[in-house]
Amino acid sequence: MTAAVAQGLAATTAQPAGSPASIRVRGLSKRFGTLEVFRGVDFDLGEREIVTIVGPSGCGKTTLLRCIDGLLSVDEGEIWCGRERVTEPIAGMAMVFQNFGLFPWKTVYDNVAYGLRMAGATAAQIAEQVPRFIKLVGLGGFEQAYPYQMSGGMQQRCGLARALAVQPNVLLMDEPFASVDAQTREILQFELLRIWEARPTSMIFVTHSIEEAVLMGDRVFVLKGRPSNIQNVITVDLPHPRTRETLREARFAELRELVWSTLMIEAREAEFHLGS
Repeated sequence: MTAAVAQGLAATTAQPAGSPASIRVRGLSKRFGTLEVFRGVDFDLGEREIVTIVGPSGCGKTTLLRCIDGLLSVDEGEIWCGRERVTEPIAGMAMVFQNFGLFPWKTVYDNVAYGLRMAGATAAQIAEQVPRFIKLVGLGGFEQAYPYQMSGGMQQRCGLARALAVQPNVLLMDEPFASVDAQTREILQFELLRIWEARPTSMIFVTHSIEEAVLMGDRVFVLKGRPSNIQNVITVDLPHPRTRETLREARFAELRELVWSTLMIEAREAEFHLGS
């Protein structure tokens, strides 16, 4: 490990100095029966910070995200969004799922409007905001299209617009590009970065892709162990805005190798693990 790479490996999960926390997670543990998925998870997410989470299959990445969103209860610990303790889904957080999560009988417009309607937005607010966020994600002109008429990439853009339309303080991304082809995935990565530059928000981004984790994140959390915990935190000191040129930088390659080296042994063990 070079000295430059070693400098990227941090020992703390606190948010960067001077950045107020949007999310605070303290002592979080989750069990399903006798299976303890993760234990003692602690971290802060700063305002306008993107944290990416990687780890071997089955280590609890999605479960952790669903706990933070309030969709799953926790067995120990606390989650705070600003000054509000999270025990169920709350205003101010939105989640984008891997499988798009669209209503097949609703048009793009009505899918994007759904969260606003559930939040009690007026007809005037919906009419003002929905077209704006449809345009933001590049779906202008497809307002009356149905999910079955759209590609996977277009469907995921629609899911992103629905999440953004409620103007969340925290955006939770559960492997949002895993269901699309490699070319579409790269397009969507840079589209999301473009949207984030236009409207910065705090984000937790779960992914299996090490390259994606480094490209998207300000910090990369490596979740591993049985039960899992945040074992390493890698600071991604790549400047914004990030573009395709970022992928060619020597520092990007160093950080990608650092994340891979922290995961490699655990990933190999997980591949040959038999469940009980």
